[in-house]
Amino acid sequence: MAGLSDIEIRSWIKNDVRFESKADGNGLSLCYRKELKTPIWRFRYRFVGKQRVVNLGNYKQVSLAEARKKAKELMARVISGFDVANEKQERKAKALDKINVSNFASLADLYYEKKIVGTWKNDRAIKARIDKYIKPHLGSLSIDDVKPTHIDSMIQAVVALNVPSVANDVLRWTKRIFDYAIKRHIVQYNPVSAFSLSDAGGKSTPRTRVLSSNELIVLFETMRNTEGFTRESYLMVKLLLLLAVRKSELITAKRSEFDLNAGLWHLPADHTKTQTAIIIPLSKPAIEALQELIAISVSSEWLLPARKVQHHKLPHIHENTLNVALAKVKPFLDMANFCIHDFRRTARSHLAALGVDSHIAERCLNHKLKGIEGVYNHHDYLDERRKALELWAKLLTACELGKEWNITTIRKRATH
Repeated sequence: MAGLSDIEIRSWIKNDVRFESKADGNGLSLCYRKELKTPIWRFRYRFVGKQRVVNLGNYKQVSLAEARKKAKELMARVISGFDVANEKQERKAKALDKINVSNFASLADLYYEKKIVGTWKNDRAIKARIDKYIKPHLGSLSIDDVKPTHIDSMIQAVVALNVPSVANDVLRWTKRIFDYAIKRHIVQYNPVSAFSLSDAGGKSTPRTRVLSSNELIVLFETMRNTEGFTRESYLMVKLLLLLAVRKSELITAKRSEFDLNAGLWHLPADHTKTQTAIIIPLSKPAIEALQELIAISVSSEWLLPARKVQHHKLPHIHENTLNVALAKVKPFLDMANFCIHDFRRTARSHLAALGVDSHIAERCLNHKLKGIEGVYNHHDYLDERRKALELWAKLLTACELGKEWNITTIRKRATH
């Protein structure tokens, strides 16, 4: 079939002859719908069985010869296995990203929106870390103006806070943000590439802090006697110890998850680090603490509703709320420092000391069983975990009351 000619195209325009498509060959066609002021060139092809279209510009912008040349080039790429329409969309997206990025702060926001939201479970915590520790140092700088010297100054400032995990996070997230910018053609190089963990917090080592029974006695007593430390915060600490759950699992809990009559907490998968739902047995002290918290929360659907209107609009308390509360208590404690996550290790260690089998204690912490046992053993040990946590609750109650503990371990019972 003969191709198009400039003479007939000009004739169609002059006489206002409208059409959906006039083929030229090699996938190239001309479209002149009623709503168009000038005919537009289109390149059509099929990719994995689907019809695809790329607009090449209008007749005034792109001549017939130029359109044919472009169509020939695109067809060669299609034959080589490239989806040229998708490539064009990606180029547009990259160009749009670059237009929307004026400084590091806007780049960080773009990265958060594109790569963190909906992908990372703790996305708000990541944003809080970026906003608090990275943006104050780099936020106002133009992307192209951020140099290794700025990165070094930021890292040194964070290292001075003496929180190695935060320094490492700052380094990692800054590097990821610039890696994303390189992929989106926003910058040409990553100013963080020369830095390693040795320049920040150093290689992370597992924490080993465990609170002894005597230390738990002191902690409970000090929490009760510290001015400004609320009953709600006290109950949170108690529940974190009793149940050995993660702080995030407790603060995001809804009242509907708890069946206090049956003594069960149905913890959903989307609220756990392992993305695995679990039913947690509740001891009597845990039920009593939950009943008190529910009474405090009044009509909220959340166990720990936000205490006031917050700028981050969380319906439950912020993840740092309990950290701030415990900061009021720690100056009065004559013991080695600890963090909230150490409560899980404390519970795990005391469960072992109480004679609880390792695989039961691991399931109490919602840890997956390791090795071949984890593959084949899907029993949830609910009854065994209930007995273990009830035994642990007796020891914790003794500590809370400041009494000597005389708890018969599970293994000792088994020998009688």
